[in-house]
Amino acid sequence: MTSQLGTGARPLRVAIVGAGPSGFYAAGALLQQKDYHVSIDIFDRLPTPYGLVRYGVAPDHQKIKSVIKVYERTMADSRVRYFGNVDLGSDITQPELKQHYDQIIYAVGALSDRRLDIPGEDLPGSFSATEFVAWYNGHPDFVDYEVDLSVESAVVVGVGNVAMDVTRILAKSVDELSKTDIADHALEKLAHSNIKHIHIIARRGPVQAKFTNPEIKELGELEVADVIVKPEDLVLDAASEAELAADRTTQRNMETLREFAERGVTGKPRQIHFHFLRSPVEICGDGQVTSVRMEKNLLVAKEDNYIACEGIGEFDDLPAGLVFRAIGYRSVPIPGVPFYDRWGLIPNQGGRVTATHKGETVPGEYVVGWAKRGPTGIIGTNKPDAVETVNLMLEDVPNLTPVADANPSAVVQLLQSRNVDYINFIDWQFLDQVEVKRGAPQGRPRVKITDVDEMLDLVRSKQGEE
Repeated sequence: MTSQLGTGARPLRVAIVGAGPSGFYAAGALLQQKDYHVSIDIFDRLPTPYGLVRYGVAPDHQKIKSVIKVYERTMADSRVRYFGNVDLGSDITQPELKQHYDQIIYAVGALSDRRLDIPGEDLPGSFSATEFVAWYNGHPDFVDYEVDLSVESAVVVGVGNVAMDVTRILAKSVDELSKTDIADHALEKLAHSNIKHIHIIARRGPVQAKFTNPEIKELGELEVADVIVKPEDLVLDAASEAELAADRTTQRNMETLREFAERGVTGKPRQIHFHFLRSPVEICGDGQVTSVRMEKNLLVAKEDNYIACEGIGEFDDLPAGLVFRAIGYRSVPIPGVPFYDRWGLIPNQGGRVTATHKGETVPGEYVVGWAKRGPTGIIGTNKPDAVETVNLMLEDVPNLTPVADANPSAVVQLLQSRNVDYINFIDWQFLDQVEVKRGAPQGRPRVKITDVDEMLDLVRSKQGEE
């Protein structure tokens, strides 16, 4: 007779696919609840955990990365195991997870980017911010990424925090970057950068910009870059004035932008230029990006209080050798898992996966984070998001059919039978120590290992010594 699900004799077996913030917050919420005994396995395609914290947070924002201590406490719990370097789809399939786990949480984030869908977007020199951020943060998939920093002018399309990160990394001196955990290959390339002008394009006005106040203020504190804001761009229409009055964060942003406008040029060798009420309509060039054509916009207040923009048929060209689009991320489909292409996420109701958009729920499958709600919020936003999903999971436990093979060793045997070089959390802690040790002589938090084979070789050599 099968023991009751969620008891000490038969713990609830949960697989979490993705070891980023949302995955760890989901694991933490499961550990903190008192109703059921749980056994959790966290899988990640890369050997290294922490997802967006390691490969998305800017290298000069070390304080934000301190959240890793929370995730380490989760991994210290004996009810949790880590399987790094395990790819869902090739090393283990979704149907196989369904055989061994009562519930599955997809915490896969948003690995792709939204496109501008304009002519010239695929010209050499036109990139997504996703690629550039992954490159300078040492993501193994982007070690060989080629970006030409010999040009004098770069364009960043978008005014969210990712756009500000890209701008800041391009604008900083090598001295400012050399004490961070930026990837060595990126530091070397940026040290020889010839970029003098970085243009930020915003299709709407300053009030509608999505950056947070710390991000915009940082631009004004750079050693070698001035921030140039045209005073006329800060003259607001009535709808924007009303929006500004209702939001304190936006008020602080406007105060900072006005300070930049008053400060003007101080003679620093690099300049950051804001262009509000402009939409890129074409990326121009013959075999290489040479300019961006922009259309001037007018703000239009809609009935739902949304302030939209409409082109007015006036255009100007901005010379540029590089373009980075930073207008949002998209999730990518997982074999066997429903996907709603229009929104670029896993269809769900509050975190319960649905077979189609607004369709029937899929028993035992759940989603958290950006794959659930889209690329919104900051890292901490994923905590209540994960709690919401976990609460639904706990509601569903009485109605679950327990999987037949819930033995924790079964998954280990399956991976071993396929010669999968999976990384456990002790292995990761060893790699973590290696990175920190390499960084210490340079006064850096760490020197990231960016090659998966090197990671695996280091782990094997450690195991050989034990």
